[in-house]
Amino acid sequence: MDQATQTAFDFAPVGLVMTCDRVIRACNETFADLTGYDRNTLIGQSFRLFYGSSEEFERVRDVGLHPLRQRENYTDERLVRHHAGHSIWCRFRARSLTPQTPLQQVVMSFAPIAENAAPLSLSKRERQVLARMSRGQTSKEIARDLGLSPRTIEDVRARLLKRFAVKNATELLSKMTNLGA
Repeated sequence: MDQATQTAFDFAPVGLVMTCDRVIRACNETFADLTGYDRNTLIGQSFRLFYGSSEEFERVRDVGLHPLRQRENYTDERLVRHHAGHSIWCRFRARSLTPQTPLQQVVMSFAPIAENAAPLSLSKRERQVLARMSRGQTSKEIARDLGLSPRTIEDVRARLLKRFAVKNATELLSKMTNLGA
């Protein structure tokens, strides 16, 4: 890589990551700063580091595989776990360099949705529910994915609505975006 290209990668205004089979092979300082880790520490680490549990890490693996296999970009909004333990609401984009085996080599970008927002502490279950809500899943779909009852998911949603003083899921997701959750 020539010096200009390396400089562009290093100082891009969004976090950039190159993974091989969900292990970080390269990342820029912006991504390291976003996640609170030293850049050199991240190289060779599994992306499991940014999820609340191994189960969550495994479940999210297949999200977006279809567009990656079709040589398309995959985009969503997701919670990324910071080194300090809080969550960051990010706009996530990915593209596979190996569509036949989409996770073999992936280029990703991460951009915080709300800059300079105070960190927000959410429980593991709240993170799981919010992440799926942001993908447009219903309570029944979330319950199926998490192996829980739809009533449990409705209880989590109701607690979140009350906690953030909003009336519906749309307002909740909007507030999470503004808070940088």
